[in-house]
Amino acid sequence: MQLNYSQLGDNTNNLPIIVIHGLFGSKENLNIIAKPLSENHQVINVDLRNHGQSFHDTTMNYQVMADDVLNLLNTLNINQCILVGHSMGGKVAMQMALSQGERIAKLVVLDIAPTHYTPRHQNVFNGLKNVNLTAINNRSKADAQLAEFIEEPGVRQFLLKSLAKTDSGFNWRFNVDQIISSYDAILAKPEGLAYTKPTLFIKGANSDYILESHRPEIAALFPNAKAKIIAGAGHWLHAEKPSQVNLAISQFIAQ
Repeated sequence: MQLNYSQLGDNTNNLPIIVIHGLFGSKENLNIIAKPLSENHQVINVDLRNHGQSFHDTTMNYQVMADDVLNLLNTLNINQCILVGHSMGGKVAMQMALSQGERIAKLVVLDIAPTHYTPRHQNVFNGLKNVNLTAINNRSKADAQLAEFIEEPGVRQFLLKSLAKTDSGFNWRFNVDQIISSYDAILAKPEGLAYTKPTLFIKGANSDYILESHRPEIAALFPNAKAKIIAGAGHWLHAEKPSQVNLAISQFIAQ
């Protein structure tokens, strides 16, 4: 099965760029990055399995998600590319680089480390399970039900972007049950041979997803890595400080 994707830009003089969203996201979430990059590159913006308009599947780990994207590259006859991934998508991108490094010219990872994280989404899971999809007829009612477990309005609005109205009512585009059952695999670290090509980790200064304690793991797997910190930004750095993030990415790619 093939991932759903969109293509922006048609410049074939430069390497294509693959953009990969995070947990509970979709390809639309990273248009704020993809569109500027498409001025000089062909950009492929993907929906990962169990997300967006891509297929749902009972297996979900970093190797199969990386293989999904690599299969798409093969279908599109892309032999080498640049990867940009945020959060879970950053781990997918890292897994691709560690597994098939010859296919990846440069790697950009947004606010995630190659480490095993402790659980931090239980309130989101509880909120999603609390939404009675058969009883709602608008997003405001879904938001009110989410709010019983999720205090942050920004997180609720992010999730609600994937609430789709269909002929049979409202449904989540992401596969809630499978994501919950695969959560241990999502928390896991990518594994493989060290990727020695240019790598950029971009961290939101206010985020705790990349810490000083992660430096040894980053150095071991990505010895040619550089870091960029975006002031005034948290985990959603691309949405909070898009111009700074886009500038950091474009400067790194141009080097």
